[in-house]
This record gives sequence, C-alpha cells and structure tokens, in this order.
Amino acid sequence: MEPAWTVLAVTLATAAVAGCGAARAALQEFGIEGMGVVSTPHVEVRASVSPDGQRVVWGSTDRPGGAGGWDLWQATLRDGRWQDPQPLPLNSADNDFDPAFSADGRWLYFFSNRAGGFGGDDLYRAQVNAEGGFGEAVNLGAGVNSPGDEWAPTPGADGAHLLFASDGFGGAGGHELFVAAWDGAAFVAPQPVSGINTAADEFDAAWLGDGKAIVFARSDDAANAPVRLMLAQCNGSAYADALPLALSFNTAEGTTLGPVVDLSKPTELLLTGAATAPKAGKLDIYRMRAPAVTGQPGCL
Repeated sequence: MEPAWTVLAVTLATAAVAGCGAARAALQEFGIEGMGVVSTPHVEVRASVSPDGQRVVWGSTDRPGGAGGWDLWQATLRDGRWQDPQPLPLNSADNDFDPAFSADGRWLYFFSNRAGGFGGDDLYRAQVNAEGGFGEAVNLGAGVNSPGDEWAPTPGADGAHLLFASDGFGGAGGHELFVAAWDGAAFVAPQPVSGINTAADEFDAAWLGDGKAIVFARSDDAANAPVRLMLAQCNGSAYADALPLALSFNTAEGTTLGPVVDLSKPTELLLTGAATAPKAGKLDIYRMRAPAVTGQPGCL
C-alpha cells in the first residue's frame, strides 16, 4: 500500500471536468505532507527526507515547543505515516532553519543566527547519528559565511558542491544563489549560479538531474513580497529561460518556496506553500512529482 503521506490530491480545473473520472485522474497534481504531524496550523517551511526515507526534518517559525525563535523539527516513519514530531536538540534560543540532509545521509545542513557566527544567518551542519540523533552543530566557516545572511544550504549529490543563498558576497542585488566547492576541509570560493541571479531575491534552490535543471524561489523582496518558485534548464553553460514551476498554487500573488528533492524518492519534490485544499495551516509542506529535466550538463 502506498504510504498515506504520498497520496496525491486532485486539483480540478473547471466544474465541467469534475464529473469525468479520466479527466480527474489526469489532473492529479500534489499532496500534503504529514497532515497534523508535519503540516499543522503553524508555519512549516522546507522539509527534507533522509535517504533511507525513515525521517523527515523541517523548519517552523511559530510551532510551540521548540527552544525559541525558528526551530527545526523531526518526525519518523512508522506504519507508513510520519509520527512523533519532536523539536531537534540542535535548536538554539535563536533561529535555526532551512534543513537539508546530505545525499549520503551523514549530515544535516541548516542555517542559524546563533552566537559565534560570522554575521547574521550562517550556514551550519551536524553529523547524523545512526540511532536518530545528531552531533554538535558546526559552523561551515568563512568560505561560505559572510557578514550578511546565508540561507538554504543544499549539498550536491556528489558531496563536492554546496548550493546556498547569500546577500553578503555581492552580485546583482538582494539575495543571490551561489555554489561553493569542497576543498578537502571546507566549502570555499562561492561562485554565482550562472544565469539565475537578478535584482530580485533568489534563494531556496534545489538541483534536479545532477544540476541539469534547477528549481528556486524568486521574490522582489523575500521579507515582505510574494514568493514564487521558478524552474530553469541548463543550456550547457548557464541556466536559461526560467519559468514559474507548473503548480496550481504557485502564483504571482502567493508564497511558494523551499523546494527539496526527496532523497529516498528522487522523482518527487517537497515544497512549501498554501493550497486551497488540502490545507492544514498558514504554510504547509506539499509533495509533487519532480518536473522533467530537459537541460544539459555544464552548469555545475
């Protein structure tokens, strides 16, 4: 039986097709993740599933029970459902957010504005223990952390690259997307993601197809304006012709962000948004089929 948290919801385009079973099946589009456990009446953002599919970690800005500020939460898979949501012991009294597992499952990446960093929000990672716990949070260092804010660390499948957003390394304006390389000791030398950055804010990105395509968030002002997910394919040297991700609630007036590929099901994408239904709260975690990759290698 397919786990309940992967059931896809049906979005009906018009009342005219509502009575047609074949048309209804063709319009299956997305499903809500962990109703009442992961997705709740609170704000839930950017979920990441471990490579073995046994745990999911996400961030919440207002869910009670955490250490304070924005907190990281985890649930485990039992009987085909996410259960037992708990705040992570990694949480500080400050903001801890934007989690992402590494492809080998050994590390959990996130950002935090806890004391001892290089600026505002810094990038961290913690070792994942076999029994389900986590090691100490370790700052990723000056190679990727600036006096500004760094968000949404996304390790590449090869472990040799880190995709993230920053407003502290210069560029076209606001938050930009960068990729840094592992030099054997740290991620260093961040370079702008080619073809993506504009005078708007670009952040919350996920690679598809080993970098042949990218899904990312764009907003005129990430703190105050609507946010929309965009999809761009690599033309061999740069990501080109970014278009809105094909998802009914990914509109110019809404808030859709936090894309993360499910490492246990790479053909599926988790993201944050606010659908009309199903809906649990302010911002929920949703699951959809990952968009088709038609790009070329050369952008990573």
